[in-house]
Amino acid sequence: MNNNSRPMGRSVIQDRHTPMLITLLRSLLLASTLLIALLAIGFVVFASSIERAQNHSNAKADGIVVLTGGEARIDQAVNLLSERRAKRLLISGVHPSTTSGQLRRRYPKAAPLFECCIDLDKRALNTSGNADETQAWAKRQKFNSLIVVTSSYHMPRTLLELRRAMPIVELIPYAVVPRNMNISNWWTDSETTRLLFVEYVKLIPALARYGLAKLMGAQAAAGTT
Repeated sequence: MNNNSRPMGRSVIQDRHTPMLITLLRSLLLASTLLIALLAIGFVVFASSIERAQNHSNAKADGIVVLTGGEARIDQAVNLLSERRAKRLLISGVHPSTTSGQLRRRYPKAAPLFECCIDLDKRALNTSGNADETQAWAKRQKFNSLIVVTSSYHMPRTLLELRRAMPIVELIPYAVVPRNMNISNWWTDSETTRLLFVEYVKLIPALARYGLAKLMGAQAAAGTT
């Protein structure tokens, strides 16, 4: 009799836990579905915002920063400096082996600017590092405003990282649209869609870092009052 009662006891416990397990699985499935839906909506909003972004074509600032890694970024930044839109230019993320002489040969018309007004940052390895190095450069130069030059799809993350690093500096975006990107109809071009999605995935942790920096800054300000 005792031997028969043990399996029945286990069965009762299993029957009791089964509805709870099903409810938990349903909740996890619902939460996962909502999360995927939110991420998908966020991606569409992000991709669409790239198309609508506009440059401040006549804006001037204390300095210009350009992030390496994309087509025509440095060309546009050097043109802005030659138009006297700012006092100095920082090229951030330059490969350690690249010299100013090599850059002068690549941009011969701007060679005099490399002598007087262009600085190279060879320490930054990513966008977060670009922001930290730009903050240090702007502080040394005592600049309060910057024209930010990078690719259009990279601009939202760049601005987030820069605002995290230098919240009181005015940032003026100057986006460069790569020639091989079909921004206006991104959903019809698999390569453009892939590039935008990869950038969107990188944007999420950058947004988290920015939010954390804002929260810590608010707490620090509250602690001093």
